[in-house]
Amino acid sequence: MKQDGGRENREELTDGAQRFSSFFPLSPAPRFLGLVEYEPTWRAMQEFTAQRTAKTPDEIWLLQHPQTFTQGQAGRPEHLLDAHGIPVIRIDRGGQITYHGPGQLVVYLLLDLRRWKINVRELVRLMEQAVIDLLAEYGIAAQGREDAPGVYVEGAKIAALGLKIRNGCCYHGLSLNVDMDMTPFTYINPCGYQGLQVIHMKDLGVNTTIAAAGLQMSRLLMLHLQRHLKMKNAV
Repeated sequence: MKQDGGRENREELTDGAQRFSSFFPLSPAPRFLGLVEYEPTWRAMQEFTAQRTAKTPDEIWLLQHPQTFTQGQAGRPEHLLDAHGIPVIRIDRGGQITYHGPGQLVVYLLLDLRRWKINVRELVRLMEQAVIDLLAEYGIAAQGREDAPGVYVEGAKIAALGLKIRNGCCYHGLSLNVDMDMTPFTYINPCGYQGLQVIHMKDLGVNTTIAAAGLQMSRLLMLHLQRHLKMKNAV
């Protein structure tokens, strides 16, 4: 599994953030956080959202987490088959149980939905489309599912989505499996679906880094947000 965090990756991410500032001046500022513990990051998202005002700039956080299972608000305990010592954290997003670990790109969107004239359903579809477009850049055909948010390749899940809305603003976001140990997914019913196959980009012949995937994902999310706002303003 490729590891990020060296000087070259830090410089790549810094340069990428500067380019985004010039290309997408109205879009959320990307923040590249590296490998960070789940619970402090979640609490930081809550605090950011609770304290923000109408003038607070939106942000997109790109990061990885150590091995962690997260259980959504309506999560059912039977979907955790055996934690094998991996921490399980009950959180405030929707959905059932999922897994985070090194080699998975996690993208948290801290957006004022009113600013972008977007509702939750539209944002979920926009996020899915950004992942689909990223995979298409590698020649991979992917699709979403009406009955189960996320992105799939030939029925196997490669990206999971989950959001929390508070006072018209959102946090949480999406996770894209890039190049990781997939074993812990067998310890759960992923997203509450027994027998659901989960894959990563490495399975599909893609050799990339979290840094590179993060830059691609930021670009695509910003592009789709700008397009959505332009369309709404034209109506």
